[in-house]
Amino acid sequence: MNFDVFNGDADGICALHQMRLSHPLESELITGVKRDIKLLEKVSVQAGDQVLVLDISFDKNRAEVQSILNQGASIQYFDHHYAGDLIKHSNLATHINTSSEICTSLIVNNFLQNAHVLWAIVGSFGDNMAVVANSLANNESLSEQKAGQLNELGILLNYNGYGAKLDDLYFEPQDLFNIVRHYKDPFDFIENEKAFTVLKEGYSSDMENALSLKPYYESNQHGVYLLPTAAWSNRVSGVFSNHLTAQSPERAHAILSQLPTGNFIVSVRAPLANREGADTLCRQFPSGGGRKAAAGINNLPEDQFDSFISKFKDHF
Repeated sequence: MNFDVFNGDADGICALHQMRLSHPLESELITGVKRDIKLLEKVSVQAGDQVLVLDISFDKNRAEVQSILNQGASIQYFDHHYAGDLIKHSNLATHINTSSEICTSLIVNNFLQNAHVLWAIVGSFGDNMAVVANSLANNESLSEQKAGQLNELGILLNYNGYGAKLDDLYFEPQDLFNIVRHYKDPFDFIENEKAFTVLKEGYSSDMENALSLKPYYESNQHGVYLLPTAAWSNRVSGVFSNHLTAQSPERAHAILSQLPTGNFIVSVRAPLANREGADTLCRQFPSGGGRKAAAGINNLPEDQFDSFISKFKDHF
């Protein structure tokens, strides 16, 4: 049996789409909201099964990787998040690059030798890697208008992945992938797919709400925003972070969305001018993780709010 385990954001979806365009097969899809990264604990394998893992932290799934290998299955692992020490095993093939200038869609694109590079560009734009994405777009001789369309698609696919729970999303990531998989050309998706319009309208509405907020704290180096307890806050937190980072590339940004429990979902973006350190900050908190340029905390206790703000300001 085949399992495709992937992050529910633009990078995860576009990485898997590239792989299955080149290597089509039937598989069980395992995914979730963007922050649901302990996905391998949902995989139940037998000897001989094959597991493809895309865009989730090896470090957060190390025990599950070892368990799957112990049961005689094989794993192909593509990712760009902090990995820690890798397991050495004949049935494990890792393609992990934690550089701040690469995402999983790009790692897969390199593996497939540019076979479906337009979807790699979409994934890169979605993962807030506009410089790399525009460079690839130039290599493909795309017009500024065409590159802009792929940028918008990447942002919308990424926007759909954010939420405290699946009910916050417009499309469950598995369902969105099953829509995307019918389109070899992303421009056909943009032109013909109703889901594109749904996401575009939702994004516009949620961003309007976010842009009306005043910062909780700002300086030349920092911007901190508090979002209210609402589904739109959970959906928009990541793309709002990316928007602010693009607008103020010298600043680090933190977006905190308050949960009904009083705790917070946190999105952190390192400055575009120095895309380092977001992961090391967030890993100081129990549910924190991510990558150098962009990271988060899934459940920051309310009583650690002041500590987080202090460490955020000291860190950047």
